[in-house]
Amino acid sequence: MDFELEEDLRLLRTQVGEFAEGEIRPVAKECDRESRFPIDNVRKMGQLGLLGMAIPAEYGGVGAGALHFAVAMEEIARVDGSHALILAAHHSLCQGNILIGATEPQKQQYLPDLATGRKIGAWALTEPASGSDAAAMRTMAVRSGDGFVLNGTKNFCTNAPFADTFVLLAITDASKGNRGISAFIAEKGWKGLSIGRVEEKLGMRASATSQVLLEDCYIPGENLLGGWNEGFVNVMKTLDGGRIGIAALGVGLAQGALEASVQYAKDRQQFGKAIAEFQAIQWYLADMAVGVEAARLLTYRSGWLKDHGLPFKKEASMAKLFASEVAMAVALKAVQIFGGYGYVTDYPVERILRDAKLCEIGEGTSEIHRMVIAREMLGPA
Repeated sequence: MDFELEEDLRLLRTQVGEFAEGEIRPVAKECDRESRFPIDNVRKMGQLGLLGMAIPAEYGGVGAGALHFAVAMEEIARVDGSHALILAAHHSLCQGNILIGATEPQKQQYLPDLATGRKIGAWALTEPASGSDAAAMRTMAVRSGDGFVLNGTKNFCTNAPFADTFVLLAITDASKGNRGISAFIAEKGWKGLSIGRVEEKLGMRASATSQVLLEDCYIPGENLLGGWNEGFVNVMKTLDGGRIGIAALGVGLAQGALEASVQYAKDRQQFGKAIAEFQAIQWYLADMAVGVEAARLLTYRSGWLKDHGLPFKKEASMAKLFASEVAMAVALKAVQIFGGYGYVTDYPVERILRDAKLCEIGEGTSEIHRMVIAREMLGPA
């Protein structure tokens, strides 16, 4: 058993870390304050291959795996959560769903532009009345000639205001519950597809999140993604993989908070010495470091399992649950170490704390993940 990253993964960590420090850190605070989508950096991530990290090379991607993506996500999130969330929604949700359910012509049409960053992707599942309970969605798709007409409202759609390609979920047979859901690919500018309210958020403020409004939106028949009424099955597969990325996001946020806290504790003088010399601060840092390392190991294990074609549903939920709660706990301790300076925007830990909360909510709440883990352990009722 080898816990060391292979050379290509170490090189990836270094390269992405340098990009994050050089391109993301200088603008992260300003983008957060202004709720400004970092479009230039998103395009640069595409040029570096980050937007297509786990997409096969024949579709314009890098052809790496889930573990590579987790390492890259961690390095981006270590510097800024918003950039990492943009990457996660684009790569794991939009492209992930297309990779799982698309026909070969659909993959050839949509993945190359998404994987290279020429186009930005979004994924629309949640609605005003449905979140964890996907079967409660009300967006309907009905057949119309050779295509489909969609009507409904999607909520909390990451990247939507800047997206070119959308994956939309809609009810196609209301009598079948979540087994009556289908997925569709839509494009920016199509009649009947518009952006609704853009959310003002606690954290991840540079990541644009909005409603997607569907009013008699016509979708051509060839843009059905996966089989009729097979949308929910592919959604679950998409989310299983996406949770590895969100776990890595949590690890990165926690690592960023830990690094900032260590440096601040060394620099900050009180009572004639650095606060790093006080046992209370040392114990905080020790607990933070243990949490980060444990979360990282869980995350890397889930990515390794996925890359080797082994079952990973439970492990991905474990990683996502633990890493998201570690991110919050570490960020809270970081603010405490910084004291009053942790409560103002001079230092990044207050932003990390605001960003970390989303990890406990998005792509399955902590409560949902405890249910998933338990069900995987207990088996069918």
